[in-house]
Amino acid sequence: MTTEELLKKVKKIEIKTKGLTKHIFSGEYHSSFKGRGMAFSEVREYQIGDEVRTIDWNVTARFNSPFIKVFEEERELTVMLLIDLSGSSMYGTQKKTKKELALELCAVLAFSAEANNDKVGAIFVTNQVEKYLAPAKGKRHILYILREIIEFEPKNQETDLAEGLRFFRNVIKKKSIAFVISDFMSENPFIEGFRISKRKHDMIALQLLDPAEYKLPDLGMIQLFNAESGTKTWVNSSSKLVKQQFEENHQQFEEELHNSFKKNGINFATFETTKDYIPTLISLFNHRK
Repeated sequence: MTTEELLKKVKKIEIKTKGLTKHIFSGEYHSSFKGRGMAFSEVREYQIGDEVRTIDWNVTARFNSPFIKVFEEERELTVMLLIDLSGSSMYGTQKKTKKELALELCAVLAFSAEANNDKVGAIFVTNQVEKYLAPAKGKRHILYILREIIEFEPKNQETDLAEGLRFFRNVIKKKSIAFVISDFMSENPFIEGFRISKRKHDMIALQLLDPAEYKLPDLGMIQLFNAESGTKTWVNSSSKLVKQQFEENHQQFEEELHNSFKKNGINFATFETTKDYIPTLISLFNHRK
């Protein structure tokens, strides 16, 4: 991809997602993700109904009239995007790949954070951490993150989210909001990494899914390729028994994954490459209010 093509693609993503951020997500983001606490803002005269415990006695004594302290929520947060960019991220059978879906989700989340003056950082994960972009503020930094996602070529194809979560805990010491974006189809266990990370950070799992991963097309004998392991398997996609087993295996995987997130108090949402992600993201935000 040439520099000109890259800039055009970034600009297209910015226009699409920043519009969504401005008109749809800014309010939901603000009310869904809380700041670190309450900070003193100003004093004003006491009004009927105000909490007596908020009276500023020093100012009250000085002016011989009751004044109260006004506090506002400290809004500045750090948002981390932990993105699974292993081999399976390039999978997509219809409208877009998982990587393209991840890119748009990252853009919406990052521009929502920017609108609230929050810092945004990113970690690119395969079976190791391949890139770390330290948290910073501003549109220029967000566009830099988006460019890096678009241009990124993984050195490894396999997935180990536990390694990415361990790195995240080591480099981000203050409480942050962490969006882990992956299909979570990994042979390496990662739930323990979520559980440990949740002790300090606000952890949210965003699952990426393509319809062909739970419903085989009726195409007769087809070859299935595992982008992470490199293995190939021939299956009869027209066989009712094969279709049923395929769907049951996926359903079992989904149930176990979602139960693990629920058991450990992890917010999660599932996004499909063929569906509009806006309703799902709004539902996730509203669920957290």
